[in-house]
Amino acid sequence: MAEHEHVRVAVIGSGFGGLGAAVRLRREGITDFVVLERASSVGGTWRDNSYPGCACDVPSHLYSFSFAPNPDWPRTFSGQEHIRAYLEHVTDVFRLRPHIRFDSEVKKMTWNAEHLRWDIETTGGNLCADVVVSATGPLSDPKIPDIPGLDSFPGKVFHSARWDHDYDLTGKRVAMVGTGASAIQIVPSIQPRVGRLTLFQRTPPWVMPRVDRAISPLERSLHRALPLTTQLRRGLLWGIRELQVQAFTKRPDELGFVEQLAKRNMARAIKDPALRAKLTPDYRIGCKRILLSSTYYPALAQDNVDVVASGLSEVRGSTVVAADGTEAEVDAIVFGTGFHVTDMPIAERVVGADGRTLAETWKNGMAALRGASAAGFPNWMTIIGPNTGLGNSSMILMIESQLNYMADYLRQLNVLGGRVALDARQSAVDAWNHKVQERMKRTVWNTGGCTSWYLDAGGRNTTIWPGTTTEFRRATRRVDLAEYEVIRAPRPTAATAARKQAAGVDA
Repeated sequence: MAEHEHVRVAVIGSGFGGLGAAVRLRREGITDFVVLERASSVGGTWRDNSYPGCACDVPSHLYSFSFAPNPDWPRTFSGQEHIRAYLEHVTDVFRLRPHIRFDSEVKKMTWNAEHLRWDIETTGGNLCADVVVSATGPLSDPKIPDIPGLDSFPGKVFHSARWDHDYDLTGKRVAMVGTGASAIQIVPSIQPRVGRLTLFQRTPPWVMPRVDRAISPLERSLHRALPLTTQLRRGLLWGIRELQVQAFTKRPDELGFVEQLAKRNMARAIKDPALRAKLTPDYRIGCKRILLSSTYYPALAQDNVDVVASGLSEVRGSTVVAADGTEAEVDAIVFGTGFHVTDMPIAERVVGADGRTLAETWKNGMAALRGASAAGFPNWMTIIGPNTGLGNSSMILMIESQLNYMADYLRQLNVLGGRVALDARQSAVDAWNHKVQERMKRTVWNTGGCTSWYLDAGGRNTTIWPGTTTEFRRATRRVDLAEYEVIRAPRPTAATAARKQAAGVDA
């Protein structure tokens, strides 16, 4: 093939994972890298999700990089605009913009066994890289269910991650489909101004109060003057969540007390027994992510809100129909139906050593060595890969652990020297995955009696890490070369090299 621009590392995506990888590369002394971003700005999911009320359900001081503390968070739980501004700040402080290629969506990545590199096709041009770090994240591509008649709906339709800010909901009849983390923020934000809101709920969530408040100017001044206080605050938040993990992973029965607290939270706002019955889950708390809101239940109790305890099954003109037969006339349909988590579209664009796509390799379930390396895909790593998600803490902790692993991976390549690649052994991937799945069997995510987005089509939990963040950090501190096959480029003969040079091909 014709010679393309070559870089040492190509990072895919500029959310927390991609920007964190870029910072770590620079700190490791690697400057020969690019960040390929399909949009025109950084931020990942915090750029894409700008719906009313969008905010994080992890405390601000824990939902930020340890190497880039922010003493000026305005609230204990920050809104989308503040998190996006933080990521822009990180981009500038660590001088990452020269490395970022905006409007460069990856269309295909193909392993070139002859040259031990990845040939990458993007909408902004083609290039090749020795190593690919995929940081597209699981919350990148919205999922809208296939609803009969939806294509003929005469009103407005959009997903929460693609909010149409030009469409005025004031006085409109709105159908909200879904009751996940986005929906419980959207509902109270739009309820006061819509004419009527119909909420389609397949499964009610467990909701706890969101103890959010403004961080005072005095606190922020203290954090600026004494950075140790920011570290202490972060450490306390982290420690509390580490102590909670045992209940989720080993003793789900202990969560019954938390359920009682959640029911009391509901009872304070929902006085109607029939509505309370609709909103009370029949599964163990924690099986789905516990949601935080102090405004969701009060919004549902308002006169202009109808809760339909059934999923949307059909659209007939401007009439939306639930699975239980309930009908409503609406002007707009908003989907809060999540993302392609266990079937990430990027997997269809990665072609490995045997010519199969990552999606084909993962057709029976995602699996990667230490959440990073898939067998048959040399020098390809993923950030927030299989079984690295969390049900109760900050994903930034997991990302930073994976960045440690990435850094050591690159060091090992340097030590080995020459044109070399590491390919995870299938036996190592299988052993790691078996250990993870065995631990998963007793967790609340597998035993709690619910169907969640943590599970793939086969019912396997390929999303969540069944342990503490400390355990994961220990597991990803170093690369064990015994778990990888070392691949070296074949030495070309003099005649072959001469022919390639004459043809203008990279030898």
